[in-house]
This record gives sequence, structure tokens and C-alpha cells, in this order.
Amino acid sequence: MPYSKFDLHKVQSDFNLKIHEVIHFLPELPPVAPDTLLNEILAENVPLALAQGNEKARSEWIINPVLTAVRRLSNSQISVFSGKDFNVDPAKDLTGYVDFLVARSPRLLVLEFPIIMMVEAKPENLNAGLGQCAAEMVAAQIFNQQPDQIIYGCVTNGELWKFLKLQQTDLTIDLDVYALKPIERLLGILIYLACEG
Repeated sequence: MPYSKFDLHKVQSDFNLKIHEVIHFLPELPPVAPDTLLNEILAENVPLALAQGNEKARSEWIINPVLTAVRRLSNSQISVFSGKDFNVDPAKDLTGYVDFLVARSPRLLVLEFPIIMMVEAKPENLNAGLGQCAAEMVAAQIFNQQPDQIIYGCVTNGELWKFLKLQQTDLTIDLDVYALKPIERLLGILIYLACEG
């Protein structure tokens, strides 16, 4: 079964997760200035992505450039995989493609653990992607073979970003959303999650 078949109720019952709904589980983080390349790309791409409005356009023209910038700004200490076939446990229905995953490894050709963040793109309703993202996070936890390690998740339409955190069986969902602009705030969050979180 692909990850997209999971909703929050199914992922909670299938994996015995305790769901915590909070506002702002992240610490106060310093903003991170974008590089010139990201500013130029977003200035050109955001209007195109929003005009088309579909998931693919938003993924390619907004989300991917932001995640690639996080890699650049972290001195290439992370890897970003897009459209990755991530078949972790067919018996638990943890199979299928994921939109983006971030690993704390500079390797680009081979996915190495630890996977630290799953990013799921949705064209509109972010809450509709929470179950899918949570299932991908459970798969990352199994892949890493370290249940105590925190796995972060994000559901985004490119303009708005909603964050999740999984540690053991505790799934924390931030009820707030974070906007693309100001980009400095979003980059601060993403770099923290990728490099320190």
C-alpha cells in the first residue's frame, strides 16, 4: 500500500502512535539569510508555481529550490532525495515513493542513515497530508534502526509549511503553519532540523 493511503487515524492505530497537537514545538531559532541564488530562483519560480497551482509545479519550483538551498547553506552535510522509492516494510504497508527526504549524510548516490526529515508536498490542504507524512516518518524510523532518534516531517504546499516530530511512538504535530516569507525564518527552521534537531 502506498504511503498516500495513510490518514492520521490509520497511522495512529497501525503503529500505536500517541499524537500530541501543540503550537510551536520548535525552539526560538535565529533566522538564516538566503543566498543570492535562492532569492533569484524564488523571485522567478514562485509566481509560476502559484499560477499553475498543482503539486508538481510547487514541488519543482518552490520546495526543491528551498531544500537545495538548505543543503548549500549547510555546507553539503546533508543529502536531499526527490521522488525516492522508499520501500521499507511491505508487511506494514510502508512502501512507495516519497516526495522528498533529507538524510544527515553528504552522499548523493546512495541513501544512508540517518534520515532526519520527510517532506510531503500537497497542492492545498496541508492537514490532508499529515497521515501520509507520519507513515513516511515511521518508515524512516525503521530504516534508521534507531527508535529514539527524532525524525522530523513537513507537509507543505510551498507557501505554507507544517512541521511534525516523531520520537519513539510520540508523534507531535505543530498546529501552526510557517510561511515561505520571510524566507529567513523558514531557512532557520529547516537548517536547524537538518543539521542540529
